[in-house]
Amino acid sequence: MRIQVVCGAGASSTFVAGRLRRAAESAGREWQVSAAAADAVDGFADVILLGPHLADRRDDIVVHAPRAHLVVLPDDAFSDLDGSRSLALVEQALSKGTS
Repeated sequence: MRIQVVCGAGASSTFVAGRLRRAAESAGREWQVSAAAADAVDGFADVILLGPHLADRRDDIVVHAPRAHLVVLPDDAFSDLDGSRSLALVEQALSKGTS
């Protein structure tokens, strides 16, 4: 499973990605989690977590990763210190099977 956390410049997404990676490992998930700027979306990602400040660019982002489940993070996503809420968002997106 490849998950990419995307924000404007890739800085704040690095924190979310690190926390999500740790939470996923603790939950026994073998996920590859990375962070990136909005102009460096991984076309092979299974899930893209998009920073809330980029919600208006959702349609542009999904073009670069058409097979990915795209989830816009809530406004408080960067305060998810243990990654548990981000983990739940990914699991919810995967269980729904929608993007």
